[in-house]
Amino acid sequence: MKKLIIRIAVVAALLIVVTLVVAFLYLGSIVKKGIETVGPTITKTEMKLDSATLSILSGSGTLKGFLLGNPEGFKTTQAIKVGTTSVGVRPGSLMGDKVHVTHVRVESPEITFEVQGLNVKANNLSKILDNVSGGAPATPAPTSPPAAKSEGAARKLQVDDFLISGAKLNVSSTLLGGQQMTVPLPEIHFTNLGQGPDGITVAELTKRVLNEVLAVAIPAAEKALREGAKGMTDAVKDFTKGGTNSLDKVTKGVGDLFKKK
Repeated sequence: MKKLIIRIAVVAALLIVVTLVVAFLYLGSIVKKGIETVGPTITKTEMKLDSATLSILSGSGTLKGFLLGNPEGFKTTQAIKVGTTSVGVRPGSLMGDKVHVTHVRVESPEITFEVQGLNVKANNLSKILDNVSGGAPATPAPTSPPAAKSEGAARKLQVDDFLISGAKLNVSSTLLGGQQMTVPLPEIHFTNLGQGPDGITVAELTKRVLNEVLAVAIPAAEKALREGAKGMTDAVKDFTKGGTNSLDKVTKGVGDLFKKK
């Protein structure tokens, strides 16, 4: 009997180890699928992720190659591209009613801000925010099953710390003739989201992040476009004055506008 109990205990321990290994191997693919299926139902745009890893033991994880597409009517390739995002989760909360996220660190994202002319308020990021808020009807991506929105999008979260650092804003406008001006953005940092029992939904978190991004992106884009317009005007004035090297000066002046860091 004693040997039988020992054997049962050993088998049980092995089953637990195998279960943990399998969970570890497949948890990343579950996160990836969740982002690519639930995400588009919220933003009404394409959303992709190259890979995800998440340890159910430590709760630490990494997302690589995140891409948020643009709404219809915009010409730039994507709205947001992120190489690496690190996350921390309380492992015990993964199966509960509210997932407890200890931190999110978004590293060096490339954010595209596309406008027509100087009208910075009519931009691609604001359009996505409207979609998240339900302000405009749109057809979800065909890869998103109807059930994903009611289940995944409504999942409750608690996010203790959210940081975006090293962000660059690529300003695109018809005023720039197909070129882009790149300007750095300050850190975006907020804490203690969803602390109450109700938490926050994925959609509410997405809305909060986009609001924070727009708060710094709009003034940065306005400044860049004003400087760009002034620089191009000055370059044209120099050209009209004539001179042997006028064309070279104009070309260099316009080129320098798009090297802004």
